[in-house]
Amino acid sequence: MALRALKPIRTMVVVLGDQLNDELATFDQFDSDQDVIVQMEVKEEATYIPQHKLRIAFFFAAMRHFRDEQTRKGRTVHYSEIGDPDNRQSIAAEVRRSINQLQPKTVLVTEPGDWRVKRALEGQGVTIVPDTSFLCSTKAFSAFLEEHPRPIMETFYRHMRRQTGYLMDRRGQPVGKQWNFDRDNRSSYSRNSPAIPKRRSFAPDDVTRKAIADVLRHFQGSPGTLASFDLPVTRDQALRTLRDFIGERLPSFGKYQDAIVEGEYLLFHSHLSGALNLHLLNAKEVLDASLDASSDVPLNSLEGFVRQILGWREFVRGIYWAKMPTYADENALEADLSMPRFYWTGATDMRCLAEAISHTIAHAYAHHIERLMVLGLYALLLGVRPYDVHRWHMSMFLDAIDWVSLPNTLGMSQHGDGGVIGTKPYVASGSYINRMSNHCGKCRYKPTQAIGDDACPFTTLYWDFLDRHRTRFSRNPRMQPQYRNLDRKSADEMRAIRHRANNLKARAI
Repeated sequence: MALRALKPIRTMVVVLGDQLNDELATFDQFDSDQDVIVQMEVKEEATYIPQHKLRIAFFFAAMRHFRDEQTRKGRTVHYSEIGDPDNRQSIAAEVRRSINQLQPKTVLVTEPGDWRVKRALEGQGVTIVPDTSFLCSTKAFSAFLEEHPRPIMETFYRHMRRQTGYLMDRRGQPVGKQWNFDRDNRSSYSRNSPAIPKRRSFAPDDVTRKAIADVLRHFQGSPGTLASFDLPVTRDQALRTLRDFIGERLPSFGKYQDAIVEGEYLLFHSHLSGALNLHLLNAKEVLDASLDASSDVPLNSLEGFVRQILGWREFVRGIYWAKMPTYADENALEADLSMPRFYWTGATDMRCLAEAISHTIAHAYAHHIERLMVLGLYALLLGVRPYDVHRWHMSMFLDAIDWVSLPNTLGMSQHGDGGVIGTKPYVASGSYINRMSNHCGKCRYKPTQAIGDDACPFTTLYWDFLDRHRTRFSRNPRMQPQYRNLDRKSADEMRAIRHRANNLKARAI
């Protein structure tokens, strides 16, 4: 819509698409009589990489509901929809247009979740305010790095437990007398496991339907489908999703968080990452709500969930801002293949990959073990450029923001950072997928075989990966058992493995 200043404006608060929370620091002194909010939908952010239609619709619908909520509070919101004729279609250009027309004395914006966007806003006459929704500020993380120049997530996680008191007893010791219950969280799902609850869904209202229609109109060529849209796009819906997870899924989350089940893209996972990353929820209230239910939740589930939010989520954000912009160029393993074409379509006869990709196409979501140990693992074993894996992840997942996606894909999944995020690469053969899923029994490939037409491509590429990177990893204490197994293979078998691995790489691109 056209912008027009009807009275002098003191502060213009720019709210980006992943900052939908009026309790951020940019709103601390907000006065409806003097201040305004500016929001924008722009093509640049939806097309600088191809993006899933559902991801774009999720952002637009949540942004428009935030606009309407602020308007109901009596606040003035200047909002540019994607189809507005005056829309300059980039964040920087829309901010300049708003400044020129509104002439505010001050322009505030919360620190973006993307280094690229932050760089675009610098020099535009805006004041960038720290994001107060996280439990560890970038300043506090820098102080942590000074004490731990080679940071390990577990060390950071324990530091944050001590800082916040989460899951700590009165003596300053971890509840349950141990910090980490990950060994209890590796069960596969079986017929004797608890029933998987149906996820709470939300029928689109008029605002959401209009956002969906605009996505279909302006982004016809984008990947993915909008056949069904039932996501939480308001603060109230996000809170209901949180309550649903705690009551229905959290008790079984820990035990089955590494399980993979045919036809199930969620299992007992929270599906809160989208709402968290758009700031419809904040980390503290999610943790507080889960701990309030602690009497009904096994400790291994509670600790596993706390570790995801307080540990991994805060850790990867700290690494992102500490290491950017050079972090994006890291490629420690010198991987050079392009992303396989079938990652966009699911057209592969590897059952686990076809299933995980189908989840991304239908839901713009797959749970973390499918992302890491199926989708990410195959790309790592093939030798795909790590930044290409990140770009695909940003394209296809509704919860992907640059600060969380880049360290998780380039670092944790692809080991492109050489060990900043993880001390070893997450590599496994088809036997791991067979143990954790029910896919392999219906797949044409045999997870225990490395050579031959029926050999599982994961298994072939696993041994090839270890062989190719022997110099780098054979002395890693955590990988020595894997290398002892590799050393048992004969020269003839290794030649056959290398030959088949090269054919798999050639076919993938």
